[in-house]
Amino acid sequence: MAIPLEDNFTDIIGKAQSGLGISDSQLAKKSAVSIQQIRKIRGGDLDQDAICAVAPVLGLDPESLLEVALSKRKPETLPSIDGLAQFTTPYHDVTVNAYLAWDRASKEAVAFDTGADCAEMLERIEKEKLTVKLILLTHAHDDHVADLRRLRKKTGAPVYISEREGGEGADLINEGRKFDVGKLDVESRLTWGHSRGGMTYVVRGLLRPVAIVGDSLFAGSMGGGVVSYDDALRNNLEKILTLPDETILCPGHGPLTTVGEEKHHNPFFAERWR
Repeated sequence: MAIPLEDNFTDIIGKAQSGLGISDSQLAKKSAVSIQQIRKIRGGDLDQDAICAVAPVLGLDPESLLEVALSKRKPETLPSIDGLAQFTTPYHDVTVNAYLAWDRASKEAVAFDTGADCAEMLERIEKEKLTVKLILLTHAHDDHVADLRRLRKKTGAPVYISEREGGEGADLINEGRKFDVGKLDVESRLTWGHSRGGMTYVVRGLLRPVAIVGDSLFAGSMGGGVVSYDDALRNNLEKILTLPDETILCPGHGPLTTVGEEKHHNPFFAERWR
């Protein structure tokens, strides 16, 4: 079953408004939309004129935002990639993703996050007869590391996380750290803003380049600047969306996407490529 987009248009507006520190009254004044209309669209009202009016004030692309609002933005259908698996598990009222990448020749693998439950990942490891050499964490939020102890115990693999976050029993790394896993090359890129030390891991050696982006970027949205909205935007632009368009993006929530798709259809970034 296809995984739906993580955010709807009200989530996107809310993240941008919060990140920029713009109140409803300020947004109403700057967009020439009544505060009543602002509150209605924040509540899910499909007032297309109002949505298009507030979008540029919030640095959002109106056309892409309307695509999401009108449910015209559908998750991109991507072909399966040998050596890449996504695992989606429920965590309270959300779902969260974890990933496994491996070299098909050597059967050496790397796990990215654990999600709420790593049981399915462990089953895939056994089925493919893989040896997990590394566990790389995108960040330390509970939903992404909830089953870390079990994964570490079952695989015996060392755990790595950004030095800006740290974690129990994890080795600390900084930007630019490179790992070799069989014929796969993995490079860490610091894409903080949603969290203090959010890491993106760029994997080369599969059929297409892959980036495990955690909560830095979602299909059609982003994780939000919980720590720094400006830096979250900048890092997404400079360190993720500069990758080749065919790069498969593996987010912490929602479906897979590609760099090219997000450059042209993500409301936070699409206007730059119009």
